[in-house]
Amino acid sequence: MKKISNNPVPKPEMTSNNEAAIPQSGRHAKLRAFMKQRYVWLIGAILVVIAGFFIYHWVFGKAKVLYATASVERGNIENAVVAAGIVQPIKYVDVGAQTSGLLKSLKVMRGDQVEKGQLLAEIDSTLTQTAITSAKATLENMTSQRSLKQAQLILAKLQQNRNDSLFAYHSISASDHDITQANYDVAFADAASLSAQMKQASASINTAKANLGYTKITAPMAGEVVSISLLEGQTLNANQQAPNIMRLADISTVTVWAQVSEADIVRVKPNQYVYFTILGDTHRWNGIVRQILPTPELINNVVFYDVLFDIPNPERELKIQMTAQVFIVLEQAKGVLLIPTAAIGNANEGAEIKVKVLKANGNVELRTIKIGIKGEISAEVKSGLKEKELVVIREIKAKDKTKSALSAQKGR
Repeated sequence: MKKISNNPVPKPEMTSNNEAAIPQSGRHAKLRAFMKQRYVWLIGAILVVIAGFFIYHWVFGKAKVLYATASVERGNIENAVVAAGIVQPIKYVDVGAQTSGLLKSLKVMRGDQVEKGQLLAEIDSTLTQTAITSAKATLENMTSQRSLKQAQLILAKLQQNRNDSLFAYHSISASDHDITQANYDVAFADAASLSAQMKQASASINTAKANLGYTKITAPMAGEVVSISLLEGQTLNANQQAPNIMRLADISTVTVWAQVSEADIVRVKPNQYVYFTILGDTHRWNGIVRQILPTPELINNVVFYDVLFDIPNPERELKIQMTAQVFIVLEQAKGVLLIPTAAIGNANEGAEIKVKVLKANGNVELRTIKIGIKGEISAEVKSGLKEKELVVIREIKAKDKTKSALSAQKGR
């Protein structure tokens, strides 16, 4: 048998310069360099693949087409002319003074309701009463003179008759006969003149009495005192121009004056349905066009015509000079199929056009429809569509599906 030696295997002898360790460290360095090179190639390959993906998507990728749609709904629609209007009383009267004098008292205030014949104001009657007294005195004086004139006329008549008889028998001269005739004519003229003056004096009395009546100003109609122009203590001069004291108006029914431009007035006719709202209130007042005034008004170089319609106002909710937004309805329909006006473009009423309809499977179908009433926001569909179908308003192209879907949803 072979003996096994217990002596350890002798190790390579180490020198101070580590000559025995050099081969092992060189192998590790080569391994690290090889692994580093592999990592570099791997990263480069990944970058090439990513770049190729983006280049392919940029060159060959297509943007997905999405659609902004609107549902076909059932509702009401109208085509109307829109105008601005002013609320005015259906009738009013300016109460003035027919006689001069001091405005002694006012019996009413703004906003008071008055009845026909009610006392509104009084003018100082001193001057008028003085005029009546003077006219009566003149008439009495003339009445006294009338007896004298009548006696003179009777005497002249008797002398004329007597001289006519004498002249017939040639008992008086022609000159005496002529004088008698002239005396009678003068007496007759004086009596006639006095009679005329007495009539004039009587008329002056009647005028003064009428002026006395005018010092008490009464309401010519029932209504509301909407304005007062003069104050107590002011002097009125009715000789040059009748002064306006106040205005009475009947506002139990009001008239709306709507200003319609010349471009729209050709479509407005009497008896058309009309409604309006006032500022700060959504309540609708309804009426019928009563009249279109023929005379236009020029405002900022635009021609407007006044369209009038009446509104009952028993509760006095509508006030004078309120601003009204008026809608004169040209045509209307209820419970019809509607789509947004944006879906039909510039198509006119009664036209047949083609629209795109988005089906449930995502396909788009071209459909012919007939347009009915066209409003500012919606249009009536006479035929070609069913309720709840989706009509394409516009197409949206986008690569970002999430963003495109949100845009399409907003467009509905």
